[in-house]
Amino acid sequence: MTTVCSVLRRAMLAAVFTWTTAEAGPPGRIRLSYEVSYGTMHGDVVETLEHDGRTYSIVSETRGRGILAPFGNKRTVRGRISPQGLQPDEYRDERPFGWVASAKFDWESRTVTQERRGKSETVQMQGAAQDPLSLAYTFAFVPPKGKEYEIIRADGRGLTPFRFAVLGNEKLATPIGEMQTLHIAKVRDGPEDKATDIWFAADRDFLPVRVLVVDKDGSRVDQIITRIDN
Repeated sequence: MTTVCSVLRRAMLAAVFTWTTAEAGPPGRIRLSYEVSYGTMHGDVVETLEHDGRTYSIVSETRGRGILAPFGNKRTVRGRISPQGLQPDEYRDERPFGWVASAKFDWESRTVTQERRGKSETVQMQGAAQDPLSLAYTFAFVPPKGKEYEIIRADGRGLTPFRFAVLGNEKLATPIGEMQTLHIAKVRDGPEDKATDIWFAADRDFLPVRVLVVDKDGSRVDQIITRIDN
């Protein structure tokens, strides 16, 4: 009887896990297209998220328009999906003229090894660490709770502590229509710090639909959704 109960219990747990995994995230493959603007310059960003409920990968490709068309950059990350959200294993940022930066995450030793310009450095995580892509997509798997949360951003160039405030629900006008979104903003450490705001589509698995970065001189990088394809 004990053996039968154990088998049934394992089967039930497996069924619950499968249902939770399937319900907790976006479709197994989804492609988001954005328009990005920086002053009078414009470009296009295409990001593709793929996952199987246990592991994930994100590819982000940026291309300029007009005379900037030959220039762009490619960012990639692969990792695992945990109950706390996305847990990156390796992040890579490739830009023109051979510029490359990467970050490798060792979750057992809780270290991040960053490489840039042929130099490598291993540093200890001082909290939950994520790369820029995983940071933007983790809410698609574990929606935010509470009013604030902290994260260490690792992008191959250093570890930067970020503290975000959840500002609440907002309607956002986009080229593909009005969306109900959740708006978060980086808590600035001082007037020299950049402002970073992200809007997530509440009815589209909390996917990122707008990212706005404002530098201390007022210059703005604004990335807004133009298309979502499953």
